[in-house]
Amino acid sequence: MPRDSRYDILFEPVKIGPVTAKNRFFQVPHCNGMGHHNPEGHAAMRGMKAEGGWAVIATEEVEIHPSGDVTPYIEGRLWDDKDIPGHALMCEAVHRHGALAAIELTHNGTSVSNLSSREPAIGPSHQMTNYWPWQARAMDKQDILDYRRWHRDAALRSKKAGFDIVYVYAAHDLSLALHFLQKRRNRRTDEYGGAFENRIRLFRELIEDAKDAIGDTCAVAVRFGVDEKMGADGLLHDGESRDVIAMLAELPDLWDVNVSPWRHDSAVSRFSEEGHQDPFITFVKQLTTKPVVGVGRYTSPDRMVQLIKRGVLDFIGAARPSIADPFLPKKIEEGRPDDIRECIGCNICVSSDMTMSAIRCTQNPTMGEEWRKGWHPEIVPAKQSTDRVLIVGAGPAGLEAARALGQRGYEVHLAEAGTELGGRVSRESKLPGLAAWGRVRDYRLTQLDKLANVEIYRDSMLTAAQIREFGFERVVLATGARWCSDGVGRSHWNPIPGFGGPQVFSPDDIMDGRLPAQGPVVVFDDDHYYMGSVIAERLAMAGLGVTLVTTGDVVASWTSNTLELIPINLQLRRLGIAVVTAHDVVGFDGNAVTLASNYGEPGRVVPARAVVAVTSRLPEEALYQALLAEPEALRDAGVKTVTRIGDCLAPGLIAQAVYGGHRYARELDAPPQGEVSFKRVVWAPANP
Repeated sequence: MPRDSRYDILFEPVKIGPVTAKNRFFQVPHCNGMGHHNPEGHAAMRGMKAEGGWAVIATEEVEIHPSGDVTPYIEGRLWDDKDIPGHALMCEAVHRHGALAAIELTHNGTSVSNLSSREPAIGPSHQMTNYWPWQARAMDKQDILDYRRWHRDAALRSKKAGFDIVYVYAAHDLSLALHFLQKRRNRRTDEYGGAFENRIRLFRELIEDAKDAIGDTCAVAVRFGVDEKMGADGLLHDGESRDVIAMLAELPDLWDVNVSPWRHDSAVSRFSEEGHQDPFITFVKQLTTKPVVGVGRYTSPDRMVQLIKRGVLDFIGAARPSIADPFLPKKIEEGRPDDIRECIGCNICVSSDMTMSAIRCTQNPTMGEEWRKGWHPEIVPAKQSTDRVLIVGAGPAGLEAARALGQRGYEVHLAEAGTELGGRVSRESKLPGLAAWGRVRDYRLTQLDKLANVEIYRDSMLTAAQIREFGFERVVLATGARWCSDGVGRSHWNPIPGFGGPQVFSPDDIMDGRLPAQGPVVVFDDDHYYMGSVIAERLAMAGLGVTLVTTGDVVASWTSNTLELIPINLQLRRLGIAVVTAHDVVGFDGNAVTLASNYGEPGRVVPARAVVAVTSRLPEEALYQALLAEPEALRDAGVKTVTRIGDCLAPGLIAQAVYGGHRYARELDAPPQGEVSFKRVVWAPANP
């Protein structure tokens, strides 16, 4: 199908210093949990995006020196020449598809740990490090000269590795260049401190050094956080950041601008809309003739065109949308934007960096598996048999299994007990702030509508006997899980006294519209992810007085991995929801809950006419057990396998359910893979 002419502007080439990008799609630097630990996996992931049409593909942040070691986090490294070959792998993978390779060089200054290198941290002044219980020492003049040399040497190594664009990084409160700019950090009295002209000096010198070293063939880009969203203590887009852009306007070859810190830049969809950074970055192109790239979780090509035509951006930057769909540009170019796998803004990708593990994505189950398993986001192997597949349950696992199996060419029948498809995705997307999560369902339904070999049946509650009668060779159970209401979970092996009555609710009750008739209500969160807070928010919006009690030391503690811990806790307070942390619920008598402190303090009583238990889920596996109970009947019916996937197998994240469905579809009829079903980096002696 030809490309819609409205989008032609997105495919214009743009010059960046001495290099030219083939279109306006720019994958900005983003972490991935592979970095220097797995350069082959990293290269394959970036190369996939180049194949998908992105004109510029950037690394994550890359450490330039052992004194900038961010262990335990797994980022890139370019400490010396030994690191060049690993980066060259990525450049080769990106260049293979006609894209430009970019590298984000950084020394994280007062944000480093140096747990691996054991070097002392450095910064513009003596001060505590951001995240660790030790201090950074103030850099003297020789330290500054050394830092400039490290950065220049890393730029030269970048050129040798094959990079086309080299970044000078000053964003996210993660860079010495930015730390010298910040008045709150820079308390120097020499020519690198005090007045604005002094604090910007090092930033200018780094750009000039890079231009001098590699500017003949490589573009020099700047990534700059124009607003730290912390008032007068930080950089403001209508304050000194404007002066930074104005003073350095024509020096770099490209400006990559965003808001800082990371939780504001990669804000979750629950608290931010597409394009939420636009008001902070629109001024930049008014001050420079150099191309500008910005981000905002853009997935709509119409929105992209508007940004270009309005003179806000020259490049459409993306991290998360490029993860959710590496082929987003190509789908627009080929006239099929309805095939875009849109980012849902859940930040599961971010959690991979936080947990030091290979990147994954809720929407894109192949992300991070390009090298490990050879998975391609758009291509699956053709079917290997004529077996027909019955999938029971149309939640995220069932929909993805049906989609991928259908793409492989199998005859698939998908049976859903209710009238609405999507399972937990449809239910949860109706909760406050989670509407974008419905994209998980919408993408798969759009694709299933195009597959003539997939039949979908609603209102089809099947029994074991009916499944045997159908005689499908493969039966897949994706029947999901239900939240418990008895309090059993992380902190309780047995039901909590008083949790068996009609005044105790589960999240499923709330999602089904069965709310307590009156408050006050206690939400007991022993889950520590998003559900407890979003249920409390839903009840508060219904006018019920709510107290959220959690066994964690902070509400939604696991969301520190998805950058939403602070906004969640701010939201609870804005809504007037009382919060009790580090306490366990040990009883409920219909009028109050009894709490026990995690730290041995005297117990307390909180008034409550109802309780919502957010504790654990149990798989809906009755159908599975019924089928297994009669193995001979299954054989007689011609059923070869009965397989559980998603929450029916083990309740978990939506991302895990989608991955489980996709993995089943990929591996059906595939040869046995052994105990380790993926490639990994294994040490071997040089001369075995």
